[in-house]
Amino acid sequence: MIVAESIKEIRAFVAGAREAGREPVGVVPTMGALHEGHYSLIDAARRQCQAVVVSLFVNPTQFGPSEDFRSYPRPIEADLAGCEAHGVDAVFHPPVEVMYPGGAATTVHVSRPAERLCGASRPGHFDGVCTVVAKLFHIVGAEAAYFGQKDYQQTVVVRRMVADLDMPVRIVVCPTVREPDGLAMSSRNAYLSGPERSQAVALVESLRLAGRLVEQGCRQASDVVAAMREHLRRRVPAGRIDYVEIVDPETLEGVETIDAPAVAAVAVRFGSARLIDNMRVDAPARSG
Repeated sequence: MIVAESIKEIRAFVAGAREAGREPVGVVPTMGALHEGHYSLIDAARRQCQAVVVSLFVNPTQFGPSEDFRSYPRPIEADLAGCEAHGVDAVFHPPVEVMYPGGAATTVHVSRPAERLCGASRPGHFDGVCTVVAKLFHIVGAEAAYFGQKDYQQTVVVRRMVADLDMPVRIVVCPTVREPDGLAMSSRNAYLSGPERSQAVALVESLRLAGRLVEQGCRQASDVVAAMREHLRRRVPAGRIDYVEIVDPETLEGVETIDAPAVAAVAVRFGSARLIDNMRVDAPARSG
């Protein structure tokens, strides 16, 4: 496994892989602090691609002024060991000044799907995500890129960017990996205190509640959201609800009636940790 800190190095690796017939090339964009969720993406890329690149880059442009950029975990040695153990061919670990050299003045903005949910509570977040992902796609030139379902809005926004800008990369979305009690794996789970960690499982509980209500015939999204909010209010006294919504899977616009596949999405803050989760909810087909 090679570790490249410069654009020239990672491009040379990809060019060499292609010359050796190792195509397609897959890329797994990450901010490091790798866990089993990230490794599931790497494993999927390993199964489908002949060469796998993982980026380890804590992107400053997707953090707000009061967010956790400086304290975000950076266990680089553990991350590199994990990448090697999972068969990664090359790690791209650039310094900030490589990705954002002095004088950089271009930002990629995706409207509509990036302006709801997390975009509403974290202004500018998806501009930072789209800019760094666009740069990464341009630098690596992979045929496929792997993202997790947990960051569902991110997958929708990135797919919109790729379609709108005719980027020749396939976006592969892999299932959310969860702890034994159902909590979605996240690097930010490490911020939780013992009581907060116990309460955080309420996020997935609220999503499962939404699924049950829809299966039982509840079609009014407002009723489902009200039940989810009440569950969270009871179960997370240490947390603050950011949003609870039922949205269209493609546009992320809120739905009124759940008569087609939809996505239930939640975000809750526990101190400095902001946790998100989502789950598809489908109305059973009507008989007759």
